Amino acid sequence: MSSFEARAKKIRLMAFDVDGVLTDGRLYLNDRGEEMKAFNTLDGHGLKMLQASGVELAIITGRKSETVALRSKNLGIKHVFQGVEHKKAAFAELLATLGVAPEEAGFMGDDVVDLPPMRMSGLAVSVPAAPEVVRQYAHYVTQKQGGEGAVRELCEAIMAAQGTLVAQLAPYLD
Repeated sequence: MSSFEARAKKIRLMAFDVDGVLTDGRLYLNDRGEEMKAFNTLDGHGLKMLQASGVELAIITGRKSETVALRSKNLGIKHVFQGVEHKKAAFAELLATLGVAPEEAGFMGDDVVDLPPMRMSGLAVSVPAAPEVVRQYAHYVTQKQGGEGAVRELCEAIMAAQGTLVAQLAPYLD
């Protein structure tokens, strides 16, 4: 069993940054200053399957966006922290609220502001485009980029390690 698999087996909570993880990191602004983001539907379904397999989901992001609130609601993600300056504090609060030990929680980020919760978690995950220092602290770096299936890749890897992937895929293979 690999180090990743051993860590992934313990995960009861997976938290995600948004820009650069759930999106490609680009911010689109229209003439009125309204922000738009593009989310990957494959990532969305991966999140739904991971949640259905028993893993609690959360979003912790430094920016505030109605788009993120809408996407979170659409995916059934109940724990959403936006406009967070200190992500480690929000992550610690979430762990305490849910009664989850740090080794039972993961965090997926793509920049230095994500290092504190990544370093606190039992499963730190990043994307290939993250700065080298972030990738150095990751237990797993996805093959896919943020906003291009990286979250789906991680969700399936966690479910595979926990033995729940086959059951989540079964309804589609009948």
